[in-house]
Amino acid sequence: MSAYFPTMGLEIHAELLTDSKVFCTCSAEFGGTPNSRCCPVCSGLPGTLPVLNHKAVEYIIKAGYVMNCEISRFTKWDRKNYFYPDLPKAYQISQMPRPVCLSGNVKINVDGEEKIIRINRVHLEEDAGKLVHDDVNRISLADYNRCGIPLIEIVTEPDFHSADEVIAFLEKIKLLLQYAGICDCKMEQGSIRCDVNISIAPKGSTELGTRTELKNLNSLKAITRAIEAEIERQEELLDNGERVIQQTRRFNEQAGETVAMRSKEDAHDYRYFPDPDIPPIIFTEEELEEIKNSIPELPEQRIERYVSEYSIKKADADIIVGDKRVCDFFEEAVSEYDNPKAVANYIIGELMRRINLGEADMDALKFGGREFARLVQFMQTDKISQANAKTILREMIENGGDPKAIADRDDLWIKEDSGALAAVVDGIIANNPKAVEQYRSGDQKVFGFFMGQANKALKGAASPKAIQEYIRKKLSE
Repeated sequence: MSAYFPTMGLEIHAELLTDSKVFCTCSAEFGGTPNSRCCPVCSGLPGTLPVLNHKAVEYIIKAGYVMNCEISRFTKWDRKNYFYPDLPKAYQISQMPRPVCLSGNVKINVDGEEKIIRINRVHLEEDAGKLVHDDVNRISLADYNRCGIPLIEIVTEPDFHSADEVIAFLEKIKLLLQYAGICDCKMEQGSIRCDVNISIAPKGSTELGTRTELKNLNSLKAITRAIEAEIERQEELLDNGERVIQQTRRFNEQAGETVAMRSKEDAHDYRYFPDPDIPPIIFTEEELEEIKNSIPELPEQRIERYVSEYSIKKADADIIVGDKRVCDFFEEAVSEYDNPKAVANYIIGELMRRINLGEADMDALKFGGREFARLVQFMQTDKISQANAKTILREMIENGGDPKAIADRDDLWIKEDSGALAAVVDGIIANNPKAVEQYRSGDQKVFGFFMGQANKALKGAASPKAIQEYIRKKLSE
């Protein structure tokens, strides 16, 4: 057991899903040829003037509402001054004393226990560019395509005491932003990143220790490993009588350790002052109410609706809502076939199983929810067998197509051939007298053996219901 108690706070940076950048009309789309999505404004050329993106302001207000924040009626922008190669202006347009959102809270659940994480602030700023390091030629190149993309920074209070709590919070924030439609939260593309401020103190201490900041962590696995490595590093320092220095560090994934980047700055080091080119904004109550009412149904609301209206198990609703792509797919499927429980069961039991095996990808499915719903409907109405439904789904995953067309082409429909049904079942019963005796002696479990053998032999020539009824009839004779 450790003698120390860790305390953490987060700074989460999330890029907003606007078409253009926050202060110019350049495309905010991810990627592109380096430095091809730049203009004099986002490149910081002299004499240029920024123009604030209205949609970005609307999106940060939505972010504030989904995190239960107070929305400032008056807000302004500031210049955050520091020189770094990925900031061509040598300052970043951000917000310091008057951010858009203040004093929020988000509920998380860790190991069955609910905890409230306090949000200190959410502010709007411009993203920096990206440095591409060439280790062979020992040079670094700057790609300014990302410069000026609208970014919200979510600053929490130091309410975290374990990596599990941090991960639970990040997963919740990702869901909220995705369902609100304001960020795609693709960590692999850097559209959401996380800085973790960590300090440790002896257990029972009323004072926090000296904090360090882990910068730009962009995967949940890396965040967990970085937190654990930094806590271990700080514990070793204190155990050896040394002190923790306030600094910014990065995580070396290969070595599994954190490495110092620079001393950690405080707010006064950035020399904030009001940006003279961007006027402050005063929001009216009507504007804020209109934005609030435009927020789509959020995860917790969807879960509640699925449980109460669709009678879906809470655990299953959590799985479906836990991935917005799956949830949107489910919604589309239910609009085609009004049997939510059957659709949910087949998504979780078959589609997501194939996704977990790497056979399918929600971002690259060759069919939609409507086609999937028709497949479920065919199976539920005994038009195709479960085995043939899996065959059809495999074909849809590999090549796309409509389930009806596939069933027609490959002759996969249940034909209800009573002659074939009688011949197969009669043969199975005649060849398995011991199993028949077991069943007639009260061993109901053996009935599954007869069903399995019949389904395997008939290959869709009869529905499960017809097979079941005929077997029961013959065994009762």
